[in-house]
Parts: sequence; C-alpha cells; structure tokens
Amino acid sequence: MKPVKLHDLIEQSYQNFIEQSVDARVILLHPRSRYRSVLVAKLINSPDMNVFYYAMGPDDINVESFLSGITHDLANQYPTFGRHINILPPKDHDNFDLVLDTFARDLSEMSSEEFLLILDEYDRSDSADDVQRFVEKLIARLPANCRLVINSRTLPRLPWVSLIAQKQAVLLQDEKLISRDFYDIETDGKNRLEVFALGPGYILMDSSTIDSWEGHLPRLLFFFALDRPSITRSEICQAFWPELETDQAVNVFHVTKRRLHKALDMDVLVHEDGYYRVNPDLAIHYDVMEFVHALMDGRDENNPNRVAAWQKAIEMYRGPFLQGHSDAWILSRRKDFQAGYLEALAQMAYVRLAEDRPEHALGLFQRALAEDSTRENLHRDVMQLYTRLGRRSEAAQHFQRLTEEMAKSGKAPSAETKALYEEIMS
Repeated sequence: MKPVKLHDLIEQSYQNFIEQSVDARVILLHPRSRYRSVLVAKLINSPDMNVFYYAMGPDDINVESFLSGITHDLANQYPTFGRHINILPPKDHDNFDLVLDTFARDLSEMSSEEFLLILDEYDRSDSADDVQRFVEKLIARLPANCRLVINSRTLPRLPWVSLIAQKQAVLLQDEKLISRDFYDIETDGKNRLEVFALGPGYILMDSSTIDSWEGHLPRLLFFFALDRPSITRSEICQAFWPELETDQAVNVFHVTKRRLHKALDMDVLVHEDGYYRVNPDLAIHYDVMEFVHALMDGRDENNPNRVAAWQKAIEMYRGPFLQGHSDAWILSRRKDFQAGYLEALAQMAYVRLAEDRPEHALGLFQRALAEDSTRENLHRDVMQLYTRLGRRSEAAQHFQRLTEEMAKSGKAPSAETKALYEEIMS
C-alpha cells in the first residue's frame, strides 16, 4: 500500500477547511487534529486567503489584557484597527455589551472582502472566564464577511452543540468534519441515563423517571453541565445566581450540587484541574446531542439518507428546550435549537416540493411559522406555494396578515417580500 505523503495529508485538511467553513461563523481546529498548526500556517500564507492573526499569550488572563494584546497585534496588520475601541471612555469599559459592539465595529472596518480572524493558542485563555464569555458573545456580532478560526490544545468551553445546531460552528479534525460525540460523553456503560431536554426536561434512570430533585435547580444544573465540554464554578454562579454576592452564590451552588448527587445517588459532577464536568462513568443518551447529530447528517450532501435524517430531527424536537423555564441561558439555547428545528422543517418541505407534493410542503412551512412567525423567507415560501396551488387570494391574505403583524412592532415587510406580493398580484 502506497504511503500517504505529509503534504497530501495537509492538503486534505486544507480542502476540508475550505469546503466545511463556507457557512460557519466559527471554525474550531479540534485539539485532536494532528496538523492544525500546520494548517494555520498554510492559511496565513495562502494567496487566496485574507487572514488576520493573533496568538493568545500568557498575559491574556482577562478581557482587558486580551483586548490590549489583540488590538496591538491587529493594528500591526491593519494600521487603523482599534480606532474605536481605543477611544472608548474608561467609564464604559465595564459595559460588557458596549465593549463587544465596539470591538465588532473595528472588525467590520478591516475589510470589505471575506476574511479570516485566527485566534491561535486559544487554550491560554482556559482559565479566563470573561475571555471565554467575550468570544462566545462576539460570535453573534461578527461582521458577515468575517469567519473566526480557533486553534487550541484543549476543547474551548463554548456551547458547541448549540452553535452547531444554529449552523454557526463546525469542528474540524484534519480531513474530517466532527458530526457527533462533540464532548466525548460516554453512551455505553452500567450507569445509564436517558436525558431529555427538548420539551419540559426530564431524566430517566433504568427507565424510571427521577423526581427526587428537591427543587428545580439541581435538575437544571445537570442540564447546564451538559451544555459545554466543561464549566467553572464562577460560570455556574453567574448563570444561576448573578444577583448574589460571590460567597453566597458559592454556598448555594454547593447545596445544589449535593442535591443533584443525592437525586442520582452518585457524584454527577466531577472536579478536575479547576473545572467541573459530567462524571465520565455515566453513560448518557441525550436527546439534544442526537438531535444535532441528525441535523449534521441532514446537512451532509453526500449522505444518501439525508431525508431520513431531517425527518429524525423533526421527530426528536418534542418542544422548546427546557420548556417552562425562563433562565437567560435557557432562553438562549432554546433559540439555538429552535433554529435547527426550523431548518429541518424547511428542508423537508423542499424535499416534498421536489417530489411534487406541494400540499405536504405547505403544511411543513406552516408548522415552521407556527414555531417562529418572524421568518420572512418562510412567509415568502408560503405565498409562492399558495400561488402554485392556484390559491392566489390566500397568498394575498397571507401577505396582509404578515404586514399587520409586523406593523404591531413598528416594522414592515422587506422589499423582497413586497416585490413577491406585487408579482403574485400582477
């Protein structure tokens, strides 16, 4: 068997990056990747790539140090970078969202063309909760022409599953796209749990529902621990008890953790090197993970079972994430997984249209709008389908209802939607 040359392996990794990163806002070069640092060098030196680069340093222990370092280095690559963040008044430096928006504004002025922003040696920020939080919030604020590339020796403490669900992130391991087992959670073993978060949220052990939680917080703490590869105590306290003083929040956390361990009769969260993670001795079937696996299989254009994957994703979405709870982190995740569900419904509708089953497709689009009525692209699909079915008056009525609904929040249909309406009516 002819050995594969190193150059060929690196080229495969590069081509995988080109193919898989097209629609993603953030691309993680997975810690298991053998050639991630070589790939970074290839990206930097590629004549086809517009790249800006920052290597995290030992001083990046908080957001202030991180912003100082990255602004300095990016200004060496693009001289006017930082002109907004550098003049931000000191009194505004504690306004996290304002700092984020200002930094994103500087990024938006770096180029009118597509560009990569590479954060190398990202694991240096592992202990910096505020840097992790800053990067997580920055992802949604990145300019449309910017893609963030993260190279790290450890799996960053970001909510990868929800980012993948809303089609914002991809995890690459050399020539492979990681489409399952994102956090290396065991699924086989004697201590088996079935965890369901799409809907009200419940957990089964040996097919029996666990209901001895002593309040809802221990149960939610378990779901929060499944949200990321690992978490810190301060992240937990910030998510659950932001209004409490640090000592009070820590005390409540330990009480909650004890109740969680008592409910499952074992140490559910283990503490290693300053981080908490789900006990690796637990074998967990988690519906959210399976849902995202199905989305990934549906997105794979080379998968002969794409239709079955989209259908599985639709069936697994039994309701909004942790329905009935309104914690800020839950609302954020709910929106992310809802985006994946809407994608699956729309893709199945397009499949039915290709099969010349427009009535079925119409039902799927209507289910999607019942879930989220703000998606104008879906409204246009419905209007076009009504027209295709010879129901032009219903298309017009749909547009009128959309206009009235948007007017309640001071908005109006986009020019594209108005043009479609005029085309239908003409």
